Amino acid sequence: MISEAELLVLARGGDPDAFAALVAPLQRRAFGLAYRMVGEPEEAADVTQDALVRAFTRIGDFRGDASFATWLHRIVHNTALDALRWRARHPVEPLDPGAERQGDPVREPVAVAAGPEDIAVRADERRAIERALAALPPEFRAAVVLRDLQGLDYEEVAAVTGVSLGTVKSRLHRARARLRELLSEAEGTGTPSRTSREVEGGWRG
Repeated sequence: MISEAELLVLARGGDPDAFAALVAPLQRRAFGLAYRMVGEPEEAADVTQDALVRAFTRIGDFRGDASFATWLHRIVHNTALDALRWRARHPVEPLDPGAERQGDPVREPVAVAAGPEDIAVRADERRAIERALAALPPEFRAAVVLRDLQGLDYEEVAAVTGVSLGTVKSRLHRARARLRELLSEAEGTGTPSRTSREVEGGWRG
């Protein structure tokens, strides 16, 4: 089996198949990051595609200071921020403001023994998480998604977002506190919900 280092050499030489092989195991996580940053599956697909195109055209800039996965995450993160900035400059009124987004394209496996009621509860919790994440400022959202949802360590989060380790920890602390508030408000209680604890504990998607 060809190694990542060999694939990188080929990709730097313009081999699209080598590049495809490099990103194949990372695409689901790349889409997950884009989706939880922009909040819409169609836009997340566009962000992911744009990020992959950027990565392919800039593969010669990859020097190996961080892992290829971290480098790709950084491009997805920055592309998602670009999309959010564009959205802020070009607001669009939804056709049906009262309609909720249906479904979640990044699904967590459901235990075989789970009944319809359990599945419904988990779906409600996931929707609550998505709404709470969407309410966070983008830089806080990125920190939570990368650390708590995708499991990157603090140094990797710093590398992806381009900020210091101290800033990452500060953003996470403030983001988790705000998530607790938002999720508690959604449940109509004054105590952290089960969902907020799942986020802090590293709920994966």
